[in-house]
Amino acid sequence: MTRNVHVAGVGMIPFMKPGASAHYDEMAEKAIRQALEDAGLAYGAVQQAYAGYVYGDSTCGQAALYRVGMTGIPVVNVNNNCATGSSALYLAHQAVKSGMVDCALAVGFEEMQPGALASHWDDRPRAMARFQALAADLLPKNDLPGAIRMFAGAGLAHMKQYGTKLETFAKIRAKASRHAARNPLAIFRTVVTPEDVMASPMIWEGVLTRLMACPPTCGAAAAIVVSAEFARKHGLRADVAIAGQALTTDDPSVFEAPSMIDLVGVGMTKSASRLVYEQAGIGPEDVDVIELHDCFAQNELLTYEGLGLCKDGEGEKLVEDGDNTYGGRWIVNPSGGLLSKGHPLGATGLAQCFELVQQLRGTAGERQVPGAKIALQHNLGLGGACVVTAYRKTA
Repeated sequence: MTRNVHVAGVGMIPFMKPGASAHYDEMAEKAIRQALEDAGLAYGAVQQAYAGYVYGDSTCGQAALYRVGMTGIPVVNVNNNCATGSSALYLAHQAVKSGMVDCALAVGFEEMQPGALASHWDDRPRAMARFQALAADLLPKNDLPGAIRMFAGAGLAHMKQYGTKLETFAKIRAKASRHAARNPLAIFRTVVTPEDVMASPMIWEGVLTRLMACPPTCGAAAAIVVSAEFARKHGLRADVAIAGQALTTDDPSVFEAPSMIDLVGVGMTKSASRLVYEQAGIGPEDVDVIELHDCFAQNELLTYEGLGLCKDGEGEKLVEDGDNTYGGRWIVNPSGGLLSKGHPLGATGLAQCFELVQQLRGTAGERQVPGAKIALQHNLGLGGACVVTAYRKTA
């Protein structure tokens, strides 16, 4: 049994720097209450909840949800690295689509610490150890933190293979800032130029500047997904449907014939997007607006190719042609993306959902994409997980 699934309500709080936000449970509560209010539902109508976060104790989801209500429903805590928020949404969608429940909640939150991502478990094998060992064989030696080394290294591989210029990544970061300037929920709303990006401190000489990396961020977002029947029965809006969704992990080739580009998940992106296009009966040419995982400017360009917006090696041309912003073929990350909106790991996927629902409703204000009918979401976690979701405007 499969059913049509709609996003009935979304909520998101302003993203903030570490140390400036409320604690995770308070942030999550606010986002959940916003989503419930947006849907016009009481918490008692929710039949299952999925709570996504990366850094926290094992039942942080319950701690957050109990602030909203204690109804005895199943609460599942989800951790899929940076794809955590959309993995929670995937499970909520799956529960409703299968007929198990009619109304499910997905919430994502993160209370991050300053600085680069770090493991808190040094007495056991690290999840990324195999990936990092291969990266050590493929990349010049340096002491950069793991995520920076992986994504910047993938950008370096693209530069070497296709002649992509560092300035192209700077243009992507500058575009993110222009979009974020229109988003009151973004952490960085100051517009920067490509020249500003190039002049920011060099983290890896000739490969990555500081402004090409997303900041550690605190925040929360939530979504209510319901069946079409539930929406009709309760008089809920059903103007945004999930047209297709896939969660993929790495296949053996990522280790058998390693490349830095596939080590950061482009292969997973290609697999997930193919599945979603087939499910939704669309192609990339049908998409109007995209929220994708630009944790680094380099990864945005790689993801253009992974999602099939252009052929491998043609990401730079897409940027030069302006086909990633207003007036071009696609509007990519109208929210400002992870680079400017911020990247609280567990919340990111649901923040992307929030943005795309607003776009399809036509309520995105100054950043509205005119006539948006089909939206695409891409959320990636190393190690690995990739969630791609297509949304369709239905009314």
